[in-house]
Order: sequence, then C-alpha cells, then structure tokens
Amino acid sequence: MAKEINLQVNISNRQILGIALPITAAIIVPQINFITNNIFLGALGQKELALAGITGVYYLIFAVVGHGLNNGLQALISRRAGENRIDDIGNLFSQGVRIAFVFSVVGILLTWFIAPLLLHFALHDAASVKTCVSFLQVRILGLPFLYVYQMRNALLVGTNQSRYLIIGTATEAVMNIFFDYALIYGHFGLPKLGFEGAAYASIMAEFAGLAVIFIVIRVNGLARKLNLFKNWAYDAVNTKHILLQSYPLILQHTISIISWEFFYILIEHHGQRDLAISNTMRNIFGFFGCFTWAFAATANTMVSNVIGQNLQHRVIGLIYRIMAWSLGFALLVCIFLNIFPHLFLSIYGQGEDFIAAAIPVLRIVSSALVLMSVSVVWMNAVTGTGNSKMNLYSEIAAISLYCFYVYFVLEYLQLPITWGWASEWIYWTTILVPSFWYLQSGRWKLKRI
Repeated sequence: MAKEINLQVNISNRQILGIALPITAAIIVPQINFITNNIFLGALGQKELALAGITGVYYLIFAVVGHGLNNGLQALISRRAGENRIDDIGNLFSQGVRIAFVFSVVGILLTWFIAPLLLHFALHDAASVKTCVSFLQVRILGLPFLYVYQMRNALLVGTNQSRYLIIGTATEAVMNIFFDYALIYGHFGLPKLGFEGAAYASIMAEFAGLAVIFIVIRVNGLARKLNLFKNWAYDAVNTKHILLQSYPLILQHTISIISWEFFYILIEHHGQRDLAISNTMRNIFGFFGCFTWAFAATANTMVSNVIGQNLQHRVIGLIYRIMAWSLGFALLVCIFLNIFPHLFLSIYGQGEDFIAAAIPVLRIVSSALVLMSVSVVWMNAVTGTGNSKMNLYSEIAAISLYCFYVYFVLEYLQLPITWGWASEWIYWTTILVPSFWYLQSGRWKLKRI
C-alpha cells in the first residue's frame, strides 16, 4: 500500500495555498485560544492581563522547543516524501514522539524547581511572582500533549496532509473556550479558579485536540498507509538525524523567546499598564502572524520536497512565489490594523486611556509584521535546505542586537515602550539578510539530509 502513495509536491499557487491555508487554520486556533484566555483574564483586572503576558511568554519558551523539533522533523519527512521513500516516514515520526516525551519531562522538572527562583529574581512584585508560579506549575503539565501535537503537525504538513490539521485545532478551540469560561468564573457547577483556571482549561483543550486528531489519522487509514504505529523501537540512526537537524532550530527558537521574556521583564519595570499593552501586542503577532507562519511552514516543506525531487533549479522561484503570498496577507493585516486600531484594542475591555496609549505601539507592531512576512519565509526556506545551523547563526546575531537595543532604550534611557517595540525591525532585518544571501549563493545545493 505504501508504495502506491505519491507525496511529491508540484510548484503552483494552488499547491502553495493547498498547504498553507489549512496550516493557517491550525495555527490560528491556538492563537484564538490565547486571546480568549486574555479576554477572560482581562475581565478579572489589568493585573491579571499583565501577568498573562509573563506566563504566556514563559510557556512559549518550552512550546518553541517543540516547534524547533517539529521543523526539523518536518524537513526530514518532507525530504523523504519528495524522494518517495514512504517506508521511512513512519519510523521518523515514532522517533520524533519518543524525543518529544523526553523533552517534556525536562520542561516540567525545570518549571517546578528552577522557574520559581528565576521569577523571584526577575520580578519586582512578590504577589505577582506567587501568582505566576502557581499558574505555571499547573500549565506546564500540558507540555507532553503539546509536543506530541507538534509532532503530528510535522507529519501531516510533511506528507501534504495539512487539511487534517483543522479538525484537531477546531476541537481544541471549542474545549478551551468552554473550560476557560467555566473554570475562571466557576460556571456549570465547576470550581471558580480565577487566573489558575486558564491553565487547567488549556491542558484539557490540548489533550482533546490531540486525541481527536489521532482518531482521525486511524480512521482515514493514514496511519496504516505510512506505517505510523508499526515499530516504536528505538532507532539510533533516525534519532540522530532528527536531533542533528532539530537542535540548531531548538536553540534558535529558544533563545529568541528567552530574549522576548527578557523584553517583557524590562516592560514590567515600566508598570502594569505598559505590560498589559505589550501583552496585547503579542496577541497581534500571534493572531495576525498566523498567515505568515503558515507560508513559512509551507516554504520549509515545499523546498525540502522539491530538493528531494532533484529540482534544485526551481527552489528560488518557489520561494519568491511563497513570499509574494505571505507579503500580500501581511499588507492587508497592516492596513486593517491601522485603519481600525480601536476596534481591535477594545476587545480587551481596558478603557479609553489604555487604547490611546496602545495605538502608537500597535502602529509599530503592524508595520513590523510586514517585514516579518518576508523574513520568515526566507528563514524557513533555509530550514528546508537542511542547513539549520545557518538559522542558528542568524538568530544569535539578531538576538544580540535585539537585547542590546531593548536594554538601552527601556532600562538605560527609560524611553516609552513604543521605542522598545521598534526592536522588531532590527530583529527581522538581521534575520532576513543572511538567509537571503545564503539561498541566493547556491551553497545549499551541496547539503544532504
């Protein structure tokens, strides 16, 4: 049966959108969940909305570890799909799941025993530290579900089955909204847990989404066709391949989000309103950036697949085509946010003073989304070539400039946070330049994975 499957992609707008749009739907639902959390928590008060930024970015640090593993595994699966080596895909997936479980245990232990010490050192308000620690020690228990969920993403995107992503994420969205409302406020006979209720709701939603999508994979026969559950024995060769491909991406994404946590800690020193404003800006990057990240994932899988077909001469043209779609969506988002800033910011229910202070920051962030839409496509295209170390080097350079800039303007000069958010332009420009140069140089054509 496996030999009858052809997973090779073709270079067309229809193929690009056929991969990217389901990924967009899959990415956008967790962001809707996060925004829903913030809306419900914002109703508890501005302090809760502000702390949601700190805890959200902390959990994101561990989430991007899984994202880096996902990207590395996706590139390998896509390459095997392009080479039509179907039998190798199931084994790659099972080894990816094994690695993900080990990483999740490490993340839980770090959060239980190390995070409280770090938060006590970093934050000024002792009550905020206690609230954050209680939340995170619950929230981190969802990490195993999240990581396996991300391995499923790598499988479905890498084998051009991204349409199935929507089912699991839709389930997750419905469950998250229901349990947020029920557990934060104490409805439907469930306990009123307040801030901590959002943590329990997110765990339940992640588990439900994961369970549903594995049922779908079994029912539609994909598990049988790709031999997904045939052999779970440890495979040293494929485990090494996954780790070698993924570790630069894991480091890249982790140091990126750690620097963002550093940024939020500096914002916390400016007061709760500025921290709450910055949390809404992260929602903008998360929600409206979904289109951009979907096209970036499409670039990763299609570039790897096309190289697997020995069509290296088509790669640059493919990247430009994907970039045009990504840029087009980002420009529409930028125009919408700048014409209707009040409409977006009013959903948090924080009043006119909050909205007036947030609008200048929103204009900076929305313009940075346009630059990001170009940068992430080229960066993920580099991932698709197999040279993930190149991404790591670019990230180190970008983060070094980013951290120096935000510390200088926010902590040393004590400038308004609008200046701090201008750091996004520095970051995405530094990511774009080496990625563009590397792909245009043609050096990636000698890389084998």
